[in-house]
Parts: sequence; structure tokens; C-alpha cells
Amino acid sequence: MATKTFKLNTGQDIPALGLGEVQTAVAHALKSGYRLIDGAYCYGNEEEVGKGLAEAFASGIKREDVFVVSKVWATYTTRCELGLQKSLEKLGLDYVDLFLVHWPLLMNPEGNDDRFPKLPNGERDIIHSHNHVDTWKQMEKLVATGKTKAIGVSNYSKRYLEELLPHATIIPAVNQIENHPALPQQEIVDLCNEKGIHIMAYSPLGSTGSPMFTAEPVVTIAEKHGVKPAAVLLSYHLARGSTVLAKSVTPARIEENRKLIDLDADDVKLLKAYSDKLTQEGKLQRFVYPPFGVQFGFPDKL
Repeated sequence: MATKTFKLNTGQDIPALGLGEVQTAVAHALKSGYRLIDGAYCYGNEEEVGKGLAEAFASGIKREDVFVVSKVWATYTTRCELGLQKSLEKLGLDYVDLFLVHWPLLMNPEGNDDRFPKLPNGERDIIHSHNHVDTWKQMEKLVATGKTKAIGVSNYSKRYLEELLPHATIIPAVNQIENHPALPQQEIVDLCNEKGIHIMAYSPLGSTGSPMFTAEPVVTIAEKHGVKPAAVLLSYHLARGSTVLAKSVTPARIEENRKLIDLDADDVKLLKAYSDKLTQEGKLQRFVYPPFGVQFGFPDKL
């Protein structure tokens, strides 16, 4: 299952399973069969990721067989080409396969920190007059440089996508969002499917501590198939036609996460009923939401 791929609107094949926000685990993951590595300038570990990539390439894995993702951070959304160049230098690469807008906002590029500038009162230093469409126009120019093969967005709500798409010369190849049965974000998934934008799911286990492991339908399905809850939660996305990013630095866990299963119609129905119930009751759970003080248009954060 870990070798499964999906076709992007660029014609590229993107692996169904990737490893996200990793450091020294990169080389082990690639040698174990992973072919998608997801990173970002904001994580502050691209040099370590680059070392892992170099080790894997030295072992015989070909660069063209690895799908590398990075993201332009919020302090660089008016300087996208510089943001991409900084990531490439840290990764030790000539190009990435996909470059995403990490969040649709601008933090002060002349602030008191390269990644997380703050105001004197401790709040994030946000430039609220910035239009995210302007960032996308910069992103579109990057494709012609050859430094990225595709561009996309991350953490885009339905509302933000609807603001962007009428102005887009290049339709985003991907929208990377937090996604799991407690946060299906179906309105975004449906719009992206309609427009040919591929979904990449992060925090599939519910982020730190894997809180989704104890969700009743997840436990039920895991027992039915004789697998661990992680296998159910990761396989959920393949059943939805999405790429999923597993996050682990433990070799055994990295290998375990490749053992995905085919969920049957009853499994999918059970998970959908769980999601629908949380939606109806207003109990959806979003685990990743930085304190930007910006209204991004997500229904669970109104």
C-alpha cells in the first residue's frame, strides 16, 4: 500500500504515504520504502533533512524517485523566491517537487525574528493588510525557474480557496490540511476534488499524543482487521483519495506506519458516521492552530 500514488493536476505522481516534519529519520524512512518527504522552512530542521536525503542518495536511492515538499513560511510570503532558495540551500537540493504556501498570511518580514516576529506585547507581528492572492502570484512565477516542479497551498479553507481561484493562472496542485475523522473538513475536500486539487493530510493521528487512537470507531475497525489504530487512521485517507503524512522518528514506528490496509465500505461508513455526529454536535477537534489572531474561514473556528 505504501507504494500507491495519486496523479496531480500537473501530471506528477505523488506518493499516497509520506513522512512529515522529520529530522534524522529521513534516511531510514527512504531506505524503508518511503518516497515522500514533507518539510518546511518554519520547522527549522531542513539542514538535518538535507543530510538524511544526502545519505539516502549516497546509498543508491535516486533523487528523481523521491518526492520532496517544502513550504514558504509566513515571513517570506512577499519574498517567495527567496524563501524557496533558502529551503533549497538548507536541503542541499536544486529543486523541490512541490512548494506550498504554509499559511495564507504575512508576518512582518522586517520583524524581530526570522520565523516568529513578535510585537512588544508578545503577540505575533502580523501584517493584516496583506492579500494572500498576491503571494500566489509570486508562487506562480516560481514554476518557470525550475526550482519547484509544482506549487500548492496549505491550511486553506473553502473561503480562502474561493478567494484565490478566480485569480489563479496556475491551479494549486495540492492543499495540505489537518485531516482526520474528528476534523474531516469535508467542505474543503469536496471543493478540492471538484477543482482537481489534491488533498495532503497532516496530523492524521490527532497530533501530539495521538488522541485519535482511542476514538470508538477507530478502535472497533482496528480490532476487526487485527491492526493498530494508526493503520486505520492512515488508511482512512487513502480511502478518501488523499495523501497522508505520518510523523515519527522511531525506526520501528516508521516501518509500522507503512502497513496500511484497505478499508471496506462498512469501515468507511462507520468513520463517516462518527465525523458527521461530531459535525452536527459542534464537537469537531482541530489540534493544530497557531495563535496568529487571524480568521482563516474554518467553520470550526468561527
